Amino acid sequence: MPASAPHSAVPAPVRAQARPRDDFRVFRSIPTRWADNDAYGHVNNVVYYSWFDTAVNAHLIEQGALDIERSTTIGLVVETQCQYFAPLAFPQVVEAGLRVARLGATSVRYEVGLFAQGAPMSAAHGHFVHVYVDRATRRPVSLPAALLAVLERLL
Repeated sequence: MPASAPHSAVPAPVRAQARPRDDFRVFRSIPTRWADNDAYGHVNNVVYYSWFDTAVNAHLIEQGALDIERSTTIGLVVETQCQYFAPLAFPQVVEAGLRVARLGATSVRYEVGLFAQGAPMSAAHGHFVHVYVDRATRRPVSLPAALLAVLERLL
């Protein structure tokens, strides 16, 4: 019977590292709230995902690429992930950096870096993927031209 490979033969996973501000194209300031902190004295992990949503959707709305009440094409989140490097806590102001990492025919991978105000490296960063669908049918559709124009500037 052949000997099994030693554990050292399996490569260790690459550990994620904080990212610099230069990795992101646009920024949005988001004030923390008292209720964001948890019993451990820092912002609870679930709040980070709401900041991702805020950074992306506020940018799309401001750029005229999304009307949350009337757009016939909407983005549905199908994947999300976050990595944490340093704590954030009330009353800090968070600066959310945004970029587009991948632009497909019907989907977009957004990457968001969360920075303590003025910090050079991210306290956390992650991504989420929107699949764009028809609001009524929920079936994937091609990215509308106005949305595509906004997203291309974030690549």
